[in-house]
Amino acid sequence: MKIAIDAMGGDYGPLITIQAVSRVLDSNKFIDFELFGNFEKAKPFMKKFQLISSSRINFIHTEEVVESNDRPSLALRVKKQSSMRLAIDSIKEKKNNACVSAGNTGALLGIARFVLKTLPGVSKPAICGVLPGINKVTRVLDLGANIDCSAQDLRSFAIMGSVLSKSTGGILRPTVGLLNIGEEEVKGNDIIKATADLLAAGDLNYCGFVEGDDIFKGTVDVIVCDGFVGNVALKAGEGAAKLLSGIAREEFSKNIFTKLSYLFAKNVTSNLKNRVDHRNYNGASLLGLRGTVVKSHGSADSISFQKAIMVAVNEVSQKVPEVIGAQLEE
Repeated sequence: MKIAIDAMGGDYGPLITIQAVSRVLDSNKFIDFELFGNFEKAKPFMKKFQLISSSRINFIHTEEVVESNDRPSLALRVKKQSSMRLAIDSIKEKKNNACVSAGNTGALLGIARFVLKTLPGVSKPAICGVLPGINKVTRVLDLGANIDCSAQDLRSFAIMGSVLSKSTGGILRPTVGLLNIGEEEVKGNDIIKATADLLAAGDLNYCGFVEGDDIFKGTVDVIVCDGFVGNVALKAGEGAAKLLSGIAREEFSKNIFTKLSYLFAKNVTSNLKNRVDHRNYNGASLLGLRGTVVKSHGSADSISFQKAIMVAVNEVSQKVPEVIGAQLEE
């Protein structure tokens, strides 16, 4: 398997992406990489992690970089030789099996949709991420790609999320919920109600409406919503996690007694931190494309970016785009 990496994407660029690649190479002998980026800027890190002469890495030098504040239209029309664009081009050209980038989300989605095209039956690709819950993880889509969605769009999201959950999560018959302002049938706007009718008439394991708190309860395996609602829910969850972490640090550091109590609770707090650590859930899938593209968080460290790479590897192994295409056609 060969994975294309946008080495310049994210807040830290090659410092993080190359270290993550090194980690994957050390732990898996069946994955090779093609890195796209400015070789002179990447060279010190290639040397640091002893990859400069690795036979498992091919480095493609690029002068252009899609910046975090670039408009998607600019990245698409002007920066045709950027590390992001060439990495995605390599998927279309069948040179690599998947692309991973921590770069500009809007640009990545726009370029991927233009270059790879959508699967038959998909009018809009969706961003699907994994969020931790009390009982289990939940896959939520869309997380920000599409603000305006029709009932048919949301139905296709449900199908794609269900396929992903089954293929990469090992869930035989994933449960699907539609995010709403209440569980009662009378609640929600016309699009939500129309979507509910479509899902109820299909053969997905549709469980009805779910609310915002169900995302982190693990009530269902897949939660469907439009990109506006999904992105707000995602950022609210991240903010809540930071709030609780900050409060805990503040309370444990108040005085000598609270500091001592931390020593007794250290194992509990460490386990709690691991369960909600966003790094363990990094790597959002761009579903509905004729190829595998995974978006890493822009502020990801090497451990987090490594997780995103493995998300792509898992999707390629399970042939997720092909399975989604077959399911939509059926």
